[in-house]
Amino acid sequence: MDSNSPFEWPHMLNYNGTYKYLYLEGNVSYVDFYLHQPSAAAVFIISYLLIFLLCMVGNGVVCFIVLKSKRMRTVTNIFILNLAVSDLLVGIFCMPTTLLDNIIAGWPFGSLICKMSGMVQGVSVSASVFTLVAIAVDRFRRIVDPFKQKLTSATAVASIVLIWILAITIMCPSVVMLQVQKDKHFRVILGYGNETRPVYWCREDWPDPGMRKIYTTVLFASIYLAPLSLLVLMYARISMALCNTAMPIEGKDSQEQRHSRSKKKQKVIKMLIIVALLFALSWLPLWTLMMLTDYANLSDMQLQIINIYIYPFAHWLAFFNSSVNPIIYGFFNENFRRGFQAASKLQLCFREMDHGELYSQQGQGNAILPAANDQMPQDQACQNGEKEAGKTVKKGNWVNNQQDLVMEDLEEPCSDGIK
Repeated sequence: MDSNSPFEWPHMLNYNGTYKYLYLEGNVSYVDFYLHQPSAAAVFIISYLLIFLLCMVGNGVVCFIVLKSKRMRTVTNIFILNLAVSDLLVGIFCMPTTLLDNIIAGWPFGSLICKMSGMVQGVSVSASVFTLVAIAVDRFRRIVDPFKQKLTSATAVASIVLIWILAITIMCPSVVMLQVQKDKHFRVILGYGNETRPVYWCREDWPDPGMRKIYTTVLFASIYLAPLSLLVLMYARISMALCNTAMPIEGKDSQEQRHSRSKKKQKVIKMLIIVALLFALSWLPLWTLMMLTDYANLSDMQLQIINIYIYPFAHWLAFFNSSVNPIIYGFFNENFRRGFQAASKLQLCFREMDHGELYSQQGQGNAILPAANDQMPQDQACQNGEKEAGKTVKKGNWVNNQQDLVMEDLEEPCSDGIK
């Protein structure tokens, strides 16, 4: 049919008053360029904007803290930094394109953007998930078997390189198969007159549907099922180790110390449960839909409803996990809070010192003395800020400090402490 020719609309479907103008004519469906009414589109935009801002600010602050202070560049924090970087990529490359895909009909960009966007999205999500597992492994080694040799910074960096190589490798088949295809069964109404245009989709074009099913299953197992199983097993073992920790009774403050340690244990175990539950619940709807799409014999109507209504929510929930990761792994961490405060103080100190030096250079004679005098408390404040960033957890028996290690860096910023 010519895109400019007039035609009659033999049938119209409207879902819950939010999906706009789905017309059927023979085996061709005609849809509006905007898939939803303005109110529904506004809900999508605001929801995605909120998690986008949370993702950018939260992960950006985590990167700032780790990169600003050398004392914060511990093994565990290196993994948390990599998690923040991968989650930032999720926010930058996944959230905007997914939102756009959910509110308009078809793929508005070309084939190159299709492949690049799919590659970056898949790799960043995979790297984020694999980093969660690396953090769990690091915690497991430190708590369950603390006498083993600790991971070094070089080992952590090598692990991160391996994570990204694995993420790229597992997404290569998807990138090869991603194509911009013209849909023969849909056309878009442009909103003026009866003019329409074809709908193009950015999707995988597999030569055999069975190959797509196998690849989806591999992704499900490697990016969701296996990581979730490892998280649950390792965090369950860590919780058991904390529960079985012996608490020595010595001194008149032993009851208060026991009560304090007991509360810390409960806090740690709750945090570990939250980590596992958030990961499981955030990604479960999206993977369920992907498996249903490939394995269930869904009708075209069911597929349209899933794509238009359920997929946007499932994607939002998965991206929400990347937005709350910095809260769970960063701001629940006492050393991160100290590091942020110290980094902020140091930044202020350096600015004041620079201003003082400029003032002393411009002045003559006695003008140097106030600048020199003012610099003394500033230097002291900066030193206090550095000390605050480098605070270590309490020394003592490693058994009694296990829960402190989980809640903080799991590695002391200084060389002294648990060996």
